[in-house]
Amino acid sequence: MSRASPAAGGGGDRRLVLLLVATISVFWGFNWPAMKVGVGELGPWLFRTITVGVAGACLLLAARLGGERIRLAVADLRPLLPVSLFAVTGWHLFTAFGLTYIGGGRAVIVAFTMPLWAAITSSLWLGEHHGARLIAALFLGLVGIGVLMGPDIGRLVDQTTGSLLVLGASVCWAIGTVGTKARRWSVGATALAGWQLLLGWVPILLATLLFDPLPDLSGLTLRGILATAYASTVALALCYGAFIKIVTMVPASVAAISTLAIPVIGVSSSALLLGEPLGFRELAALALILPALALVLLPRRGG
Repeated sequence: MSRASPAAGGGGDRRLVLLLVATISVFWGFNWPAMKVGVGELGPWLFRTITVGVAGACLLLAARLGGERIRLAVADLRPLLPVSLFAVTGWHLFTAFGLTYIGGGRAVIVAFTMPLWAAITSSLWLGEHHGARLIAALFLGLVGIGVLMGPDIGRLVDQTTGSLLVLGASVCWAIGTVGTKARRWSVGATALAGWQLLLGWVPILLATLLFDPLPDLSGLTLRGILATAYASTVALALCYGAFIKIVTMVPASVAAISTLAIPVIGVSSSALLLGEPLGFRELAALALILPALALVLLPRRGG
């Protein structure tokens, strides 16, 4: 497992990583307005229960149809449980509670500090070396996120509970990402992503049965059904599988930085689909985040 290179080693691997990063950036970005619709009609608990469970099952089915081994080695189960609890359960439950205190827009700035926590965790846990390019990329990316959410940053201080919950979600995602990188698993990336989702889904299901056993579906529309279907299959099954593949191919800190374009596309797609405002801040954020991605995903000149 290489931890020195800032990106995938070969040209073919690098092109695959770039394709996967583009995939998660676009489709996870478009998931922001889909989530807004789905959560609004189903409620956060039922929405998460459906999307995580369906996505996990889809990934295992895809792995099986693709001829990939799906049976976990017994030795993998023990380390995979805490990884799943952090990456899936922690992320979804902390954001579910956090979003009851602060709006989704203000939560983005906290949630996408994940690359910072991943860089710290990967350095302590995996001994990953963070050179000047990665540090510069991390700085540019976080400044870009700050520009994107500029007017809302000050308000986070006044909404401490929600901010801390979403911060907890961000840290959980970072730990789960590094934990995924820390071990060579007995199954491929698709099956691994499926098992993570299903293992992390069980506590979400139990929490849903406890907190929202009889959801009100009277307001459910075709729009909500389509949004939930998109979030389950494209945004979560396809994109989470792609993200885990990225994690297996590059250092954990680089994989984390690869997510930084998502909120920019999320805000832009919300403007396109939901009529939310779009202006200079979004373009300025993109101008900072794209060089950050280039620093860690493209080869050095002459390299």
